[in-house]
Amino acid sequence: MEYFINCNTSSLAPYNTSLDAQRAAHLYRRLGFSASVQTIDQATGQNSTNLVDSLITEARNKPTLAAPVWADWNNSNYSEDDDQRGAEIRSQQEEFKLSYTNSLLSNNLRDRLSFFWSNHFVTELDVYNCNSFLYHYINCLQRNAMGNFKTFVSEIGLTSAMLYYLDGVYNNGNNPNENYARELYELFTLGEGNGYTEEDIIETAKALSGYVVRGEIGCEQVLFDASKFNTENKTIFGRTGNWGYNDVIDILFEERGDQIGYFICKKLYEFFVHPDSTDEANNAKTIIDGLTNTFVSGGFNLEPVLGQLFKSQHFFDDEAIGVIIKSPFDIYLNFINETSFSLDVNNTTIGSIINYSGLLGQDLFDPFDVAGWQRNRDWINTNFMIGRWLTMETIIDGFFQDPDNPDQFRTFAINAVGSANSNTSNPEIVVRAIINKITPKGMFTEQEFDNAMSAFLIEDVPEEYYSPDYYPGGNSTWVLSMWPSVPLQVQILLRHLSRQPEFQLK
Repeated sequence: MEYFINCNTSSLAPYNTSLDAQRAAHLYRRLGFSASVQTIDQATGQNSTNLVDSLITEARNKPTLAAPVWADWNNSNYSEDDDQRGAEIRSQQEEFKLSYTNSLLSNNLRDRLSFFWSNHFVTELDVYNCNSFLYHYINCLQRNAMGNFKTFVSEIGLTSAMLYYLDGVYNNGNNPNENYARELYELFTLGEGNGYTEEDIIETAKALSGYVVRGEIGCEQVLFDASKFNTENKTIFGRTGNWGYNDVIDILFEERGDQIGYFICKKLYEFFVHPDSTDEANNAKTIIDGLTNTFVSGGFNLEPVLGQLFKSQHFFDDEAIGVIIKSPFDIYLNFINETSFSLDVNNTTIGSIINYSGLLGQDLFDPFDVAGWQRNRDWINTNFMIGRWLTMETIIDGFFQDPDNPDQFRTFAINAVGSANSNTSNPEIVVRAIINKITPKGMFTEQEFDNAMSAFLIEDVPEEYYSPDYYPGGNSTWVLSMWPSVPLQVQILLRHLSRQPEFQLK
């Protein structure tokens, strides 16, 4: 896999040129899990500012996932039999994974962001293993995904999922546990070794103490016990007082606002624009500085930062397109959205996607450790590449064999070429259109395009059946909208493309 150096020299000035198809697709691949041919066609020619504003408004107004019946259950609500209780818990987890993945598929920016934040404010379901904790954690991510970051930090730290995961429930005033205090600075707000000392961590742990009431039933929301709070004076970032939880958040954002701003904006930049932001030769630091200024001066509200970035010339620059390696969820969900195969995607397909993603290193609700999935080049190794190929082929074959949608591969090809070419007899038009719909920049070389053509041109169709525009002397017998082998040809082409480097990028 080629590694792309960040050569983007464009600025944060607004991108005022009407979107072409490539940039419209780029926008939806980055702000969501891609989009259908029809959605990209509708976005093509639009003003980027207006479209981004509409996507941000849509994200802001999206309702959170409806609370399942078990959202506030504790262990008393489950069967007393151990095996039965375990089965009930696992069934609910699978149900919620399906619901959340379907929201990733359809909610564009809001759940692209909630998914991003789940890999920032990391917890692991395997550690706390309580379904009600999981629901309220995801609800917190969705509600705060593009809101005020200070509020976000404050709320996420008091979710029971986080209190259990980073040992806040064991942080007694007379015996402080430093785990959450350390990660609050190192991973969630400042970055490793940036603007805090070991003494700050120790003192912060004391100020965060007291959230230790775990109940006796099990799986009960954590509560505060004032008698377990450390009432000594603490000195945090040079400020001394009998600080508590809210004081920590206030002091952190007041004393270290610039560091927080840069750390978060850098992380947003690397996720949405380009993974390379550290090379002094590129323009990334200037862009991140500009975003940081917007973030800090705007009181740590995320929406203005996201709007500034997504509307910018820098975001739409050629050097920003097709330079991020797809995560497993990107691979599968992008493909479903781009092809519109089985729009009523059933839970079996979604369940397979969740399972395959876990096998490829992206286990939903269970990142590898508190640092989260490391993304980009870490998604690519020998085993993972083979897994990506084989699982994508399985998904493609499953759609091809769907008895409820026997002609959806032909429909996708017709949508890709557009209505004006639905009766084309030129296979090159079809192949190029499909490539352009499922890759960010087409094929890297003409030889790779020729290989894709070879995959599409199956032996069952004699070359002279194609149009004279493609095959000299052809008779145009083969027609995209009618020829019986078209679905099979599209299937074979998609299988071929799913193994190409270009398909792995967004």
